[in-house]
Amino acid sequence: MNGTKTVVLLATMSALFVYVGKLLAGDVGMFIALIFACFMNIGSYWFSDKIVLKIYKAVEVDETTAPELYHTVKELALSAGLPMPRVYIIPSQNPNAFATGRNPQNAAVAVTEGILQMLSMEELKGVLGHELTHIRNRDILISTIAATIAGAISMIAQMAQWAFIFGGGVDDDDEGGNPLISLLIIFLAPIAAFIIQMAISRSREYAADEGGAKISGNPQYLASALRKLEEGRLKLPMNASPSTAHMFIVNPLTGGGIASLFSTHPPTEERIRRLLEMKK
Repeated sequence: MNGTKTVVLLATMSALFVYVGKLLAGDVGMFIALIFACFMNIGSYWFSDKIVLKIYKAVEVDETTAPELYHTVKELALSAGLPMPRVYIIPSQNPNAFATGRNPQNAAVAVTEGILQMLSMEELKGVLGHELTHIRNRDILISTIAATIAGAISMIAQMAQWAFIFGGGVDDDDEGGNPLISLLIIFLAPIAAFIIQMAISRSREYAADEGGAKISGNPQYLASALRKLEEGRLKLPMNASPSTAHMFIVNPLTGGGIASLFSTHPPTEERIRRLLEMKK
């Protein structure tokens, strides 16, 4: 279900890109925006593991320096049918974890010192299963595609805004359109693309929760872990970059109200409810 939802959301975003591009910038403008967006995102996709691990000062560990963690990841990776990823520990008391890497052969799993101290081994297995599912589902690739399309839509909108500023307007002769409607689309299209991008991220989190429950062998493990992690992130905020917040198992950034509507993570209570439903 979550996979189907992701495909539908990506298709919707792609259709929005084509429509907005042809309406506001024509075929040439649409092509230029897509090329620029691809160049902007391909580097972050190819080097995402190195960049984010360096940002959080993650230290690579092995079976000698962190035997219990390393062997647990190895056991779960084998169960998931994945190559052994590199394993890192982040020097932070905020309880959190993430996976990164452009494909299963170049993947890494990172956990904070805080999560190792807070969770039981069973709960940690649930978290690690969640992160390994992200790797198996190639969610870094999916998020990069979504970011590329969203970025291209934003660029087209900016091009159209400059056209209006300098008196170029928008050419609606071919479509018989209304310039005021086109102006409205200029401002609303990037917002719509961003909302769809967030919806894709939330859909992938639900899918990773389901996969993590299966890999670890019990949905209760991850449900219990999420409950603790939600409490822990509020008590021990993390100095995290908003650009990487979507990678963590729980949002390391605090915020509620309207901001929560644009969160990359589903509500933790709903994630727990869905996991517990799997036990029935």
